[in-house]
This record gives sequence, structure tokens and C-alpha cells, in this order.
Amino acid sequence: MKITVKLVGVFCIGRFKKEIQEYPSGIHVVEVIDALQLPKDILGIILINGVHAGEEDILKDGDDLSLLPMLDGG
Repeated sequence: MKITVKLVGVFCIGRFKKEIQEYPSGIHVVEVIDALQLPKDILGIILINGVHAGEEDILKDGDDLSLLPMLDGG
């Protein structure tokens, strides 16, 4: 299934800002976070289709997943 992953702030460094990625059906948000090797200690907000979500939520084909760090800017 295809998921649009959007990374914000420091999560973009060495990665991407927005990318459509292929994942197996029934994948949890935490599995995407692990696959991208994002530091969980600074993970602030998770959005699925613009709605607050959690690490254990299951993604569906066509979802937009946004991952934002706790602190951004300065």
C-alpha cells in the first residue's frame, strides 16, 4: 500500500520532506518511524490525514502520515 510520509523540522535532515512510500498492509505508525530511523525521544506530533494519532495506530492505503519533532525552530 502507498502512504504519503511528511517529515518536518530536524526529521528532514538527510531524509526528505514529503515522499510516497510503499508499505505492507496493516503497518503501524511505529513501524514506519523505526524504518525511517527517526529518534523517538524527540517525536512530538503524529498526524494521520491531519488528525492526531498515536504510534500504535494502523495505516491504510492512501493515508497521509505527518511526523513532527517536539521542538522546531529557534
